[in-house]
Amino acid sequence: MTWIDTHAHLDDPRFAADLPAALARAAAAGVARVLTIGVDLATSRAAVRLAEAYPQLAAVVGIQPNHAAEAAPGDFEQVVELARHPRVVAVGETGLDRHWDRAPFALQLDFFAKHLALARACGKPVVVHCREAEADVVEALRADFAAHGPVAGVMHSFSGDAATAVACVGLGLHVSFAGMLTYKTAESVRAAAKAVPLDRLLVETDSPYLAPVPMRGKRNEPAFVAHTGAALAGVVGVSVADLAAATTANARRLFGLPPDA
Repeated sequence: MTWIDTHAHLDDPRFAADLPAALARAAAAGVARVLTIGVDLATSRAAVRLAEAYPQLAAVVGIQPNHAAEAAPGDFEQVVELARHPRVVAVGETGLDRHWDRAPFALQLDFFAKHLALARACGKPVVVHCREAEADVVEALRADFAAHGPVAGVMHSFSGDAATAVACVGLGLHVSFAGMLTYKTAESVRAAAKAVPLDRLLVETDSPYLAPVPMRGKRNEPAFVAHTGAALAGVVGVSVADLAAATTANARRLFGLPPDA
């Protein structure tokens, strides 16, 4: 079986000592490609450097909503330049967050709109972060949909309800599930997964965070995406092999990855 981990933060210091070994473990677990994600200019640059160094990786560049207030003048313009790099397959992560009070909400909305416009301008999908802001994210996506049509992208590490998942699928997005899908308390997340068509599902680790059961409590890493994938297969009622094949095909199509990825 082949998996694609559509969201990881491999520039994190927790991978500094063993990234090559972690990628080897991922390959041994069937993970053909990992998307490493930027959350600000520095980590976006790091993501590109990693994708240049390791063929198994592809980069995603952007300024995450909790980092919007920290962005210096000109940072977003440099992200725009990075987004054109051939190893960059998506724009983000962007979106909205009401859980942490790290950036004024109006500023988050402005950055979200800029990332959506950038994604369309460079013909790449958008990776959307949403935490306790589901209604606001859907409203912003609906406005973009009304102006430009379907939104190519993914709701990453989805933690909302089934209605939000269905709304996002209707606007053109995929929905990705991380380790929290495997947690006993995540019934609403599993209910949302059941509402997503098979051809819109993706899997991710969000490494080094959110390690799935049975690895919970450990540093998460791309190899563990197989555990989340197996759990997701059980939730949606398909075989693990069929779930792996579907999510891998979905990721290849959405992010423009080659057939051997």
